[in-house]
Amino acid sequence: MGMIQEFKEFAVKGNAMDLAVGVIIGGAFGKIVDSIVGDLIMPLVSRIVGKLDFSNLFVVLGDNPNNLATLADLKKAGIAVFAYGSFLTILVNFVILAFIIFMMVKQMNRLRNEAPAAPAEAPPTPEDIALLREIRDSLKK
Repeated sequence: MGMIQEFKEFAVKGNAMDLAVGVIIGGAFGKIVDSIVGDLIMPLVSRIVGKLDFSNLFVVLGDNPNNLATLADLKKAGIAVFAYGSFLTILVNFVILAFIIFMMVKQMNRLRNEAPAAPAEAPPTPEDIALLREIRDSLKK
């Protein structure tokens, strides 16, 4: 029973739940960034470069007896290829994701620094000073 109780305490702790939420949101956010890169940015880059399909950029390293022309066909045939287009797509994806995370952390730090600090309470007046103030006030009357 001790191990089950220990696991329950671990699983219900805030840190484990925060981590789980972060992983789930991170996965969904990664899919959004993949779509932005694959569907929006890379077509623009390939248009500028002059290639229609950026992910289909490759260099054939092995023999290509059937003169296959697409990356998928070459991989299916087991011919060695240097697929640098896929790598460039993933690299752009990483750079965009890293930049977005950097901007989020920067914003969080800015908000954290702008949060007003709670006003410090004045220390209680020592008893002898309070007594002297009472005497002063009574002498003024």
